[in-house]
Amino acid sequence: MAKQPVILTILDGWGESPAVKGNAVRNARKPVYDSLLRDYPNTLINTSGESVGLPDGQMGNSEVGHLNIGSGRIIRMDITRIDWMVRNDLLVSDPVLQETVKHARGRRLHLLGLVSDGGVHSHNTHLYALLEMAKRGGVEDVVVHAFMDGRDTPPNKGAGFMEALLAKMREIGIGRVGSVSGRYYAMDRDKRWERVERAFRAIVTGEGRKSADPVAAIRESYTKGVTDEFIEPVVIVNDANEPTGLMRDEDAVLFFNFRADRGRELSQVLTDYPLDVPYKSLAPRNLHYTTMTVYDQTLKVNTVLKPEQHTGLLGGVLSGHGAKQLRVAETEKYPHVTFFFNGGVEKPFDGEEREMVASPKVATYDLMPEMSADGVCDVVLKGIARGDFDVIVVNFANPDMVGHSGVYEAAVKACETCDVMLGRIHQVLKQTGGQWIITADHGNAETMIDPVTGGAHTYHTTNPVPLILVNEARRPLRAGGSLRDLAPTILGLLGLPKPPEMSGVDLRA
Repeated sequence: MAKQPVILTILDGWGESPAVKGNAVRNARKPVYDSLLRDYPNTLINTSGESVGLPDGQMGNSEVGHLNIGSGRIIRMDITRIDWMVRNDLLVSDPVLQETVKHARGRRLHLLGLVSDGGVHSHNTHLYALLEMAKRGGVEDVVVHAFMDGRDTPPNKGAGFMEALLAKMREIGIGRVGSVSGRYYAMDRDKRWERVERAFRAIVTGEGRKSADPVAAIRESYTKGVTDEFIEPVVIVNDANEPTGLMRDEDAVLFFNFRADRGRELSQVLTDYPLDVPYKSLAPRNLHYTTMTVYDQTLKVNTVLKPEQHTGLLGGVLSGHGAKQLRVAETEKYPHVTFFFNGGVEKPFDGEEREMVASPKVATYDLMPEMSADGVCDVVLKGIARGDFDVIVVNFANPDMVGHSGVYEAAVKACETCDVMLGRIHQVLKQTGGQWIITADHGNAETMIDPVTGGAHTYHTTNPVPLILVNEARRPLRAGGSLRDLAPTILGLLGLPKPPEMSGVDLRA
């Protein structure tokens, strides 16, 4: 007899807000979602700040969200761990950072990362603390290769960030900017190696647009309609038009992003990682390369923060009870339903199957807001039809990835696409039976217009997200929950006990 699975559907970036203007979620035509909201128990859950292990007021993100969902507890995030090190002046005594500083004396120290207060991949306070560390450690030659945000922050805030960085360098008495690149180039995660090449060449060979003033270079991009995320790599030069901060053999490198996914590719190009891209041969030799967190288990680099090990995860509990599970997403969110959902471990659990659908190859997803949702949904429906899965976890990336474009009309289309997919799943479940949780990992598409500036809003929000439970029991859901409560709720639906490591609760009243 075919199993009736529990399906967890994560509408990535689908938040709840009372605002009407610029709210792509509210204003999208979504008859299926609206009917499910009307006919089945639902509530709102928290996805930001301390409820998910982030600093108070910090917006959530997909990595944090899936870690909390899959673990059933509040996971202390890397930003929180680094904040603690900074507050307690522990960077200077960290053994990995001490080795980096030691190697950099008499050489050049390159600080790579996102210059931003977004708190999703990095934070400016961490960069400032690293500059202080280098100064106190006797390093004389420090170069920052600044990647500009505009995705987790307002799109034109980068010039202000750069001004603040230059002021901090003057205050501390150390550092200069060697290059400026939009994260579109320096922080790709989809193997678009031609983008990475542009940032790589600015850092290593000095190829690209030249400017003596990083702030002026950013503002010049603004005048051309190019916002922070998409700033074409710029090489900072001296009065003789010579690059001031190229990366050389045996230099020290510290990539200060704490989130792994968008630091991985540039690090693969710069280190000994086996990679078949033609420009890799230009990479400097014998770099002392350090990353703040583990970007890739196969990278031969030094790492400041080691992963915290977690037991009693949802995937492991299901596996321990012989339950079969399927994880489905397109490329952009595949690591989240696998690696992050499993507590930062790449290896699948016994009985866990995975399916990745390729994301479309477009410059930005507003050009194709449907993304690969149809293909993702096809895999889910095939999984239901197989009849042997106990749990299916699926992520629809559209509201988040299109929301980051800042294009309101495209975000509306992204939400409408998700509604069509919900309709397809609902039609099948009405025939086969099963229980269905619909939720999100954080908000984004519900705020497409910045309430302060009136311009495009491209980053996540601190808004709550919906939780709908579609089953015949129709038990009401508790209010005030957070993402950690999803795993215990799923276990409750399956009649399985919650492990003691999970601090979340079953949200069924």
